[in-house]
Amino acid sequence: MIALILRDLRLAFRAGGGFGLALAFFLIVVVLVPFGVGPETGRLSGIAPGILWLGALLACLLSLDRVFQLDWEDGSLELLATSALPLETLAFAKAIAHWLTTGLPLVVAAPLLGVMLNLPGPAYPWLAASLAVGTPGLSAIGTFGAALTVGIKRGGLLLSLLVLPLYVPSLIFGAMTATRAAEALDPLPPLALLAGLSLAAAAAMPFAAAGALRVNLR
Repeated sequence: MIALILRDLRLAFRAGGGFGLALAFFLIVVVLVPFGVGPETGRLSGIAPGILWLGALLACLLSLDRVFQLDWEDGSLELLATSALPLETLAFAKAIAHWLTTGLPLVVAAPLLGVMLNLPGPAYPWLAASLAVGTPGLSAIGTFGAALTVGIKRGGLLLSLLVLPLYVPSLIFGAMTATRAAEALDPLPPLALLAGLSLAAAAAMPFAAAGALRVNLR
């Protein structure tokens, strides 16, 4: 499994489709928000946690269609499916590789971009913590969506429609964690719920993705 993760990391950095694209999109979202809602610091402070979490969520969507599609196009997905590696392990490895190339850079960049939205000081560590806890779940759910749409031409829109409703609970609890920290309230309850969602996604979605792959590879 480690070899597969390293392979996907090399492919992602060579193609440049995960790391740079997600960060660039995240930066664009944060830069454009003050133009849309106004530059007032009080207003930006109030919406900063939600905007940062929404930007990270949408940035995770950008590279989901590449999770299995490249392997499908060059035929390596069929070889991996017939190898000794279980499809569940393959899906889990793909989710880890997606998080390392997309989710982890967003976790690092979010506090830095929070300065542009005047994020309150107490919220910075909790924003990073919520993204570190929540984005692995987003990658796991996204891997399931990518498995459902693999082999479909121009399946990116369908993938987004399938995945976005499943992302909503993580968005709610992630933004609530940073918002409660900014308001000097206890952020641990929503963070615990977010952790539960990510653990459930990491446990269940590889099996769901493996089932979808078996159907699509018949």
